[in-house]
Amino acid sequence: MSKAQRIRQQNAREKIAAQRAAERKAQVRRQTLMAGGSVLAVLAIVAVLIIVKLSSGGSSGSPSTGTAQPAVVSAVTSVPSATTDSVGKGTANPKMLVPLSGAPALASGGKPEVLYMGAEYCPFCATERWAMLNALSRFGTFSNIKFIHSAADDTPASVPTLTFYKSGYNSKYVAFTPVEMQKIDRSNLQTPTSEQKALLNKYDAPPYVQGGGGAIPFMYFGGKYIVSGASYDYNVLSGKTYAQIAAAMKDPSSEIAKGAIGAANQMTAAICKLTGDQPATACTASIKALEAGL
Repeated sequence: MSKAQRIRQQNAREKIAAQRAAERKAQVRRQTLMAGGSVLAVLAIVAVLIIVKLSSGGSSGSPSTGTAQPAVVSAVTSVPSATTDSVGKGTANPKMLVPLSGAPALASGGKPEVLYMGAEYCPFCATERWAMLNALSRFGTFSNIKFIHSAADDTPASVPTLTFYKSGYNSKYVAFTPVEMQKIDRSNLQTPTSEQKALLNKYDAPPYVQGGGGAIPFMYFGGKYIVSGASYDYNVLSGKTYAQIAAAMKDPSSEIAKGAIGAANQMTAAICKLTGDQPATACTASIKALEAGL
């Protein structure tokens, strides 16, 4: 082989080596881009899921979509005594509280206990919660209250309300145990204990309640009284915002106050029976007058 041939052969080998090196670099770049693209794709999917979750509102059935509105809670829980005195029983069902005899006492932490069993989809629970929030706030303080609407596919539809799921309640006088059994989409949320189920099955039925029984909301006041179903007309809440409902609860001439505060006053009277009329700020003269009729 001549010197010129050897030089051409060497040049060819070097060219092939350079091409292979370039191909390896290109392959590495492609793999890097593919890996980066996969990461971006995963991040994009996660972002879409988050957006869907946040934009789904109450229709998803998730209690985490509720909104916290401290100003509304403050308004509902600070209705003036002049309003509550003026409303009295209002337009709430005068027979909403059913007295019990020989029923199991219910207590927690050395305090009489109020048990509530309902569901986030339930329009009648939605109606009752406004009265419950006001009544129980006369004995203690709530935290982590979220606002939702009841199910859009129920009758009545989309009642503005709040949920007690994951809420807190602190009181020197009474314990409150809420059980929101189902979400807005009717999937399971909180599972009642066997004792809670037994109370519901026995006392949310004839002869304690009229008709077929089994209605929610169901409230059990320490073994002394029960409430089954909504205590006032849900129609007064139709089309209202949370803030409008809260404001109306302070106006004794409004239909909302007559219903929700009237029901709250009767609940307050039942709780005062459990606490021995403590505290005096809750168990006022007008409430004691209601107690006499229980």
